[in-house]
Amino acid sequence: MHPLQPTVSEFRADLHTHTIYSDGSFSPHELIDHAVEIGLNALSITDHDTVDAYTDSFSYAKSKGLILVSGVEFSSLYKKQNVHILGYGIDTELPFLREFCKIQQDRRKGRNFEILAKLKRSRFVIEQSELESLEKIHKAVGRPHIAKLMIDKGYVKTIQEAFSLYLGDGKSCYCQGISATIDEVLDVIKQAAGKSFIAHPHLLKDGGIVRELLNHPFNGLECYYGRCSTEKERRWLKIARSKKLLISGGSDFHGSIKPYLPLGCSWTPKEEFIRIFPSYE
Repeated sequence: MHPLQPTVSEFRADLHTHTIYSDGSFSPHELIDHAVEIGLNALSITDHDTVDAYTDSFSYAKSKGLILVSGVEFSSLYKKQNVHILGYGIDTELPFLREFCKIQQDRRKGRNFEILAKLKRSRFVIEQSELESLEKIHKAVGRPHIAKLMIDKGYVKTIQEAFSLYLGDGKSCYCQGISATIDEVLDVIKQAAGKSFIAHPHLLKDGGIVRELLNHPFNGLECYYGRCSTEKERRWLKIARSKKLLISGGSDFHGSIKPYLPLGCSWTPKEEFIRIFPSYE
């Protein structure tokens, strides 16, 4: 049990999860079934740059007695750092939101093309057609999928090895690509009636940059996160409370892609969940 969070018998909401529509290994229904199996009370699917997992997930979750709240995780760039932004309570059916998701996916495709070119120069050959075949299932194909293909071809043994040696930020085959700005993402989430949160702030290389980011109109901060130390979580909680921000938490579950982050290993307590989603009070 996480020392900063309630006992497992209390309300738990995992507000950071992924499905096969981005870089997770579970279908939306499988994810919901798993959430019910381990006793979660609420869940948000926060796939990268897509909300397609919600097509019939609300009705399915309701039939299972699970609260499902809408979410998404958008990529953005600030001072050459990748910043992920979680949007909660968004209207997933809005045409302009789905159009923005498509723009983000097109940007991701361009980045993938450049990564494949760099890999090829390093004699790690992966064809564009191999990535395109994955797009039939995954709406947001990216570095984890490239890493999986590298494993399949025997270039690396694990996804972690692929990132630590070649695909991670600043590594030899990394490519920044074209990214949305912080303000662009915040505006889209606001227009979609959602609330914006800085995702996993402890993963930002320059911790001080979080304070700069909070000069932008974020609604909250992801303070609880799988495998984040208690000391770091206390730091984010202190910052969030001092700035009167909403507080969220989640596992960042990806299934077999990141087996070290099991569903429900971190979560949002009930009082914080209700502050984000007051209709559930």
